[in-house]
Amino acid sequence: MTFADWTIDIVLVGLVVLQLRGRRLTLWGLLLPLALVGWAAVRYLHGIPTAGNDLVLVIGAAAAGLALGVGAGVLTRVYRKAGGAIFARASIAAAVLWVLGVGFRLAFQLYATNGGGAEIGKFSVTHQLTIQAWPTAIVLMALCEVVARTAVVWLRSQSVRVTAAAVPTAPVG
Repeated sequence: MTFADWTIDIVLVGLVVLQLRGRRLTLWGLLLPLALVGWAAVRYLHGIPTAGNDLVLVIGAAAAGLALGVGAGVLTRVYRKAGGAIFARASIAAAVLWVLGVGFRLAFQLYATNGGGAEIGKFSVTHQLTIQAWPTAIVLMALCEVVARTAVVWLRSQSVRVTAAAVPTAPVG
C-alpha cells in the first residue's frame, strides 16, 4: 500500500467520524469523498476483468459497497437549522457501516501486501479468479459505497431544502 492509499482510507473514515457531531452540508463536503475515490478509480481501474468468476467477485463487491453506502446515507440525519443551513449528522449505525466498508478494504489490502498474497493466490486458483479481479473489486466497492452515500445524503438534503421552502414561517414576536 502506498502513502496515498493510506491517506484515502484514513480521510474517508475521518469524514464520517467528523459527521458524528453534525456538520454543515456543503458542496465541498459532498465532493471530497467523490474526488478521493475518483482518483483511486483512475489510478487502479483499467477495465473490468471477466475471465472465470471475476465478474461474480466484482459485481458482489460493488453490490456490497452499494448496500453499505445506501445504508450509511439513510442512517445519516439530514436537517435544517434555524438559519437555513442544511446539516448532516451521521448516526453511530451509519458510521459503523461506513467504517465496516473502509475497514474491510484496508484489512484486505494489508493482508494482501503483508504475507497473505499466497493464500489469496490459492483462493483465486480454486475459485477461478484472476489477480486483476481483486483490485477492481476493491476499488469498485469503494466507488459504489461513496457514490451511494453521497447521492442519498444529497437527495435527502434536497428534500429538506424543498420542505423548508414550502413551509411558511410565522414572524416571531
